[in-house]
Amino acid sequence: MPSLGDMIAPRRLGRDFRWLLASSWTSNLGDGIALAAAPLLIASLTSSPILVAAGAMMQFLPWLLFGLLAGAVADHHDRRRLVMLANALRGVVVLALVIFLITGLATVWLVLVVSFLYGTAEVFADSAGTTLLPMLVRPADLGIGNARMQAGFLVANQLAGPPLGAFLFALGSFWPFVLQVLCVALAVLLISRIARTPVPEHPGPSSSSTTHAIREGLRWLRHNAPVRTLVIIILVFNVTWAAPWGVLVLYATEYLGMGPVGYGALTTASALGGIIAVFSFGWLEQRVSFSTLMRVCLSCEVLMHLGFALTTSPIVAFVIMFGFGLYAFVWATISTTVRQRLVPMQLQGRIASVNMVGVFAGLVVGQFLGGVLAQLFGLTAPWWFAFAGSAITLALVWRPISHIAAAKPVLDAEQADEVGAEDEPGAGGKPLID
Repeated sequence: MPSLGDMIAPRRLGRDFRWLLASSWTSNLGDGIALAAAPLLIASLTSSPILVAAGAMMQFLPWLLFGLLAGAVADHHDRRRLVMLANALRGVVVLALVIFLITGLATVWLVLVVSFLYGTAEVFADSAGTTLLPMLVRPADLGIGNARMQAGFLVANQLAGPPLGAFLFALGSFWPFVLQVLCVALAVLLISRIARTPVPEHPGPSSSSTTHAIREGLRWLRHNAPVRTLVIIILVFNVTWAAPWGVLVLYATEYLGMGPVGYGALTTASALGGIIAVFSFGWLEQRVSFSTLMRVCLSCEVLMHLGFALTTSPIVAFVIMFGFGLYAFVWATISTTVRQRLVPMQLQGRIASVNMVGVFAGLVVGQFLGGVLAQLFGLTAPWWFAFAGSAITLALVWRPISHIAAAKPVLDAEQADEVGAEDEPGAGGKPLID
């Protein structure tokens, strides 16, 4: 019988994967602590809704400003060192905030600046960090590897971190950030244990121009239909998803009458569903094709929006949100795995950054639309918009999903030597992608 460690991080994925996983889980705990503590801190320093909202926007703005640059940097430098350096800078920024809080000199404007600087460092850490997994495990193991990374996000960032951050904030405004600094420092130490990762090779004439590197990535994406379509799907579905999610707190507390505690429980239901999904992913991957899973997940998204638009029952809302967690994190694991398998190693950073820029652009546009619709037509209007928009999008991409899932993985020379000329079958005789 396999040990608990082998169940969480299968031995075949290697020691370096375990160091990466431990670092990711530790970093996610720190981010989860800040997820609750940062808004509480801003709210304690100002009663302005605009400034409180600005704190949330600091999560999105750095991606829109620096996302493409961070991807180009990740593709031309040692990615492991980049993650260590960016995380170290995050730790320094939060440590400075701790000092200002202890001395009583912190202001809301200082906190907003710290949030922006922290978010900027996070962009570079995440852009480089998402490229490490394909460098450490075989293409056939990317699915289970991504599922375990998603599990860390759910457990540490969504479940354990926020209540711990809120509890520590009640003891003193600086305590959650002290623990966050320790988590970031430990994450740097853990990832330093990974064997040195080589700088990706770039065939053809070299260029020191970052603009040229970004254009090269965009040009590759434009000519690769499967990955391009996947990025567009993620962008559009984030617009439709963010429209109602931006006013979810008002929908839950005012329309459904659940109160603040009920709203918190509603979001927790999503995380619980996600935990079940990510630990079931290996079983699903062996028995169901990726194309079928992708269609099922997107169909569930459409039905979820319709369910929220129609229901007035908090119990039904809990069930829907639990189901959302189930399929949303299966989709996140699949979409990441497919992209990593189809993108050449030397372009992983740039294509991942384009994907993330699309995610956050979709969130910004969607939340703006959701706020306008809710203001003009009521709190269920964003759900009807999301239902109609996602249903139309799903109808348009239903057939292309097969091409995305059936596309051949891109193998670098080193990977090709390992795998061989013939396609390596997945468990159950299924191809790696479909």
